[in-house]
Amino acid sequence: MRSEVLYESPTHSWIVMGRDPDKRDEVIDTNEFAIVTPEGTLLPDPGGIEIFPRVLSELTRYCSPEDVVALFASHQDPDIVSSLPMWLDLCPNVKTYVSWMWTGFIAHFAMGRAASIIEIPDEGMPINIGSRVRLNAVPAHYCHASGNFSLFDPASRILFSGDVGAALLPNSETSLFVEDFDKHVRYMRGFHQRWMPSTAALRSWSKRVRALNCSMICPQHGAIFRGEDVTRFLDWLDALEVGRLTWDEAAPSKAA
Repeated sequence: MRSEVLYESPTHSWIVMGRDPDKRDEVIDTNEFAIVTPEGTLLPDPGGIEIFPRVLSELTRYCSPEDVVALFASHQDPDIVSSLPMWLDLCPNVKTYVSWMWTGFIAHFAMGRAASIIEIPDEGMPINIGSRVRLNAVPAHYCHASGNFSLFDPASRILFSGDVGAALLPNSETSLFVEDFDKHVRYMRGFHQRWMPSTAALRSWSKRVRALNCSMICPQHGAIFRGEDVTRFLDWLDALEVGRLTWDEAAPSKAA
């Protein structure tokens, strides 16, 4: 698993961990992120049980695992947060932020442990890491889950977008960042056309995100958009039609 510092300031850092060459072929590749502060670390979509050991090993390069005070789950899928019981073993007081719709579902991942799950209302909410870092849960409903959120950091202008912007990359694509947007589209199109059920929902999310003036958009699968590729991605998303596919048209949803 590779890692890199995306942003660093006196108050906090953003770390990306991903493009894992050691994962089993049948396990979908995911990006994990850490927002590290002197008062604790938050992990957006910390990942599934299968990759927990590698995420933990990489995270120790930047902070102590016991420093993890919060998890953010964009939605309820197992690749998002099925590692919850492992984090509870390490950090029994960790808080998990998730849409109110999924609290009962996420609780199944806790495997009998006492989990502190904080419901995010539909309109979103601020999420604080200590006293100096405030993030915002940004509504992304129906993109692709009915209760879904992105996570925005106003200081760095980094947006963690969950499955919006996801790309299923072949092993030959090793960069953590989008290097050739036109080429990258082939790895996004099938995923979005199959997994995003509502064009209106995507347009609503895009409009909301444009107003944030993001420096980076960081999806949970694929590569990070930065600089001009942020606008290119939002333009591409606005032109994409979803929710009307036949089986044959939806087939190319896996990386070659």
